[in-house]
Amino acid sequence: MTSSGAGPRGARMRQSHSTGGGSRRAGLRRRRRAERARRLRRTMLAVVCAAGAVGAAALVLTREDPPEVRTPAALRPAPEAASAAPPPPPPPPRSPDPEASRASRGDVPRSGTGRFTASGLSAEKHGSGPARRYRVEVEDGAGVDPDAAAREIDTILADRRGWIRDPRNGFQLTGQGPVDFTVRIATPTTTDRLCEVTTPELVGETNCRAGHTVVVNLKRWQQGSPQFDGPVAEYRALIVNHEVGHEIGRGHEGCPGRGKPAPAMMQQIKGLDGCKANAWPYDDQGRYLSGPAVP
Repeated sequence: MTSSGAGPRGARMRQSHSTGGGSRRAGLRRRRRAERARRLRRTMLAVVCAAGAVGAAALVLTREDPPEVRTPAALRPAPEAASAAPPPPPPPPRSPDPEASRASRGDVPRSGTGRFTASGLSAEKHGSGPARRYRVEVEDGAGVDPDAAAREIDTILADRRGWIRDPRNGFQLTGQGPVDFTVRIATPTTTDRLCEVTTPELVGETNCRAGHTVVVNLKRWQQGSPQFDGPVAEYRALIVNHEVGHEIGRGHEGCPGRGKPAPAMMQQIKGLDGCKANAWPYDDQGRYLSGPAVP
């Protein structure tokens, strides 16, 4: 009896004791979870506040600092000279080339139209002898002004070192009417045709007198001669004096001796044979600068 009455009651008591202890532990766990949740919320709140403060500070700095201005590359200052590549050294000075200098004195067309334009200028007579009237013509396309050429040729024939030093000679430039001879400045090709040049080394190079026409090679008029050591103006005087010398009856002459002036009637374009280049028939004292006759 005792045994049966004590069993159920003891069971209820153990169950009640067991149930009451579990409730206390569950409540303790709930309080701990709640405390952790509160701490987590406080931490998150602190983080949010800190982030907000940082964002506000950044906003203030962004508003207070001026924006960076970027300079285009084309407007940026050049780098320091020390970093730049050094300039190349200047080329060494070149020795003057007489042939190049002579060629630069004027461009010479090889050929022209074959037609000539006469200068209309006239001048007073020069010399005491009977006047030989002459006209100056320039081939079209030669690039030489006929009036300028006429004035230069008139000056040459009026020089006291020229043929008027002989009292038997006289010359007069005329732009109209009949003439005794004509001076023509022609391109090399036309010169060869008028002068009937066939010698290979003289093709395109020489001047001549054909009938009563003095033919001046444009190349020689503009550039002088490799054999003539002097200004182009002097060589022009040699051309005129030599060819007009033929017109008045003079023949070729050779070099009279080493170091002496070459006669105006010497073919100086073929070489000087030891003579010095000279453009005039007479010297300043009126002495004729002669040489041995050349057949």
